[in-house]
Amino acid sequence: MPRAGLTADRLVAAAADLADEAGYDNVTLSALARRFGVKDASLYAHVRGLSDLRTRMALLAGGEMTDRIAAAVAGRTGKEALAAFAGAYREYALAHPGRYAATRIRIDQNLAAASPVMRRTADVVHGVLRAYGLEEPDLTDAVRLLRSTFHGFCALESTGAFGAPREVGTSWNKAVDALHVALVNWPREQGR
Repeated sequence: MPRAGLTADRLVAAAADLADEAGYDNVTLSALARRFGVKDASLYAHVRGLSDLRTRMALLAGGEMTDRIAAAVAGRTGKEALAAFAGAYREYALAHPGRYAATRIRIDQNLAAASPVMRRTADVVHGVLRAYGLEEPDLTDAVRLLRSTFHGFCALESTGAFGAPREVGTSWNKAVDALHVALVNWPREQGR
């Protein structure tokens, strides 16, 4: 019998909060159960286990991040949209490190295909990139370039790994400028 007041949504939100406070790797069913003052077994009425909980956290955080990015890019195109996208991405990653870590897990492809969150994320990202005239397979390549650049920068920034005296925000802006140039001059395959 499910414990009164516990729902899958409440558990996932609490797990996301715990991830931001204590780190993604410290989110366990035991830690979450302690937060609610219940036994671990009580959680299984709402989630199938840690993997299910982490997948749900990834979808929650991905949806939150996409909402912020979509709001930032609304009404913008080209470099302005790219800069807004990048800024919203970076702000979310740095403000919510545990949630952001959840967005990096691999989601089962069938679940991803059925997920409204994943579809909306793809729509927002592809919308920004289509303004550069990109279509598949170049869209996939460009998404990978953006994600790896943004993630790498944010991962290094969050750990204080940038030691040079240059202001980190200036370097971020230069990276976005460079991505814009790369997207404008995207290497097209012959015959297209």
